Amino acid sequence: MRFLPALLGLCLVATSTCTAMAQAAPTATTPDSTTLKAARDAVAAMQGDRTAVLNAMAGPMVGMMQQIGVKEPDKAQVLVREVVLPTLTAHYDELLDIQARGFATVLGKDDLQAMAAFYATPAGKRLAAAQPQLAQVQLQGMQQWMQAMTPDMQAKLVAAIKAHGWGPSGQTKQH
Repeated sequence: MRFLPALLGLCLVATSTCTAMAQAAPTATTPDSTTLKAARDAVAAMQGDRTAVLNAMAGPMVGMMQQIGVKEPDKAQVLVREVVLPTLTAHYDELLDIQARGFATVLGKDDLQAMAAFYATPAGKRLAAAQPQLAQVQLQGMQQWMQAMTPDMQAKLVAAIKAHGWGPSGQTKQH
């Protein structure tokens, strides 16, 4: 199957992008067990119903399958339903643990407990349930924002490259 190498490539790109982002993040001391528990509780509350979260990912995953070579939507849906979602479901607790460690290195136990308490309220539960839609709206807003700035940014990049004397030959201007 031709899409298998593309899928592996996509996974490698996603992993390397996440790794680069993680390396750029500030490091903190290892959190204690009570802070980790508070973080796990907060993250689990923020995620809401895991089935709903994973089901909300199905549509984008079908799109991803199509991007990597499974062009027929019905076949992409089968792969998402039979392979992707069961795999994500089986490893979901690992995701929560990874996220909890990250939260615990940035936030203290009291803040994490307050977050979990908020997500236990009706407003917090509605916010957790709306997260997939909110993430989509934020992504669309980010894309719209970047598209609007792209022409100006490109012009400024060209000017900066020219000002530095960087060109196609790779030569730099001496300062």
